[in-house]
Amino acid sequence: MAEQTFKALVLNQEDGKTVHAFQNLTTDALPEGDVVVKVEYSSLNYKDGLAVTGKGKIVRRFPMVPGVDLAGVVESSESSAFKPGDRVLATGWGIGEGHWGGYAQKARLKSQWLTLIPRGLSNEQAMAIGTAGFTAMLCVMALEERGLKPGTGAVLVTGAAGGVGSVAVAVLAKLGYHVAASTGRVEQLHDYLRSLGAHEVIERATLARAPKPLESETWAGAIDTVGSQTLATVLAQMRYGTSVAACGLAGGADLPASVFPFILRGVALLGVDSVMCPSDRRQIAWPRLDRDLPKDKLADITSKIKLSEVPAKAEEILKGQVRGRVVIDVSAG
Repeated sequence: MAEQTFKALVLNQEDGKTVHAFQNLTTDALPEGDVVVKVEYSSLNYKDGLAVTGKGKIVRRFPMVPGVDLAGVVESSESSAFKPGDRVLATGWGIGEGHWGGYAQKARLKSQWLTLIPRGLSNEQAMAIGTAGFTAMLCVMALEERGLKPGTGAVLVTGAAGGVGSVAVAVLAKLGYHVAASTGRVEQLHDYLRSLGAHEVIERATLARAPKPLESETWAGAIDTVGSQTLATVLAQMRYGTSVAACGLAGGADLPASVFPFILRGVALLGVDSVMCPSDRRQIAWPRLDRDLPKDKLADITSKIKLSEVPAKAEEILKGQVRGRVVIDVSAG
């Protein structure tokens, strides 16, 4: 009997340009790994938008199935850590960049890249969280480990309407923090951000500027997804002994800042990476997302598309036209 095929979005290069095509593949086409997953859902992140459109140097080899996130059910396993029927997710580890990722109805992965989905989350909810929500939780954890506690002052989230920012606002509000949300679309997104728990909404332009070496001490903590001048201004406004968790560069990869916040106020800049995050830290972060991210807020920030709609939506996310999280129903094709 001929092996059944599955649908995949495959990237190739033609004349130096990235092109995409939907193909029907068999399991034999999948790269090496010890666990085969029947993929049900993936998600669309900014990095995925860069990969699919070819507007960023994300993909390291071709052909490539993009998608840095996936969730589904184990179909077969050569690992003692997982058995058929287990609900699993994978984020990071280079999938969708150097190893085929989540924009296909099947994936073969290394078992150490997989995490069991907490019982309180559905597979779809796991991808509504995805890399963005996972990164947001890592940022919250980093700030807590540096002493941030509710009641100590306002916590700023930049790029607050994006995937990381939206989850960060919702989680911080649930934990009892006074949250200030920064966005470039205040008029359109004020009510949205307030619904997630933000106590105040700040216009991005007030931060995306050349700062003074030090400015008024304002923030007890901050999660920055923007970088560049925004991060420099945030650093100049941090209160003594506080920290900024930096995880993005939507505004640029440069940091035109002064050392004064570090040497005169003892401010700490905490780099947060979710791609190569160790497994033991993942085992802490995902149960916390199950507990600390309100499910109704997660639903409010999530939209769902089919796999066939990914190329068009990838263009939109790069233009800043996507709010919150986008789940991809891979099984629907």
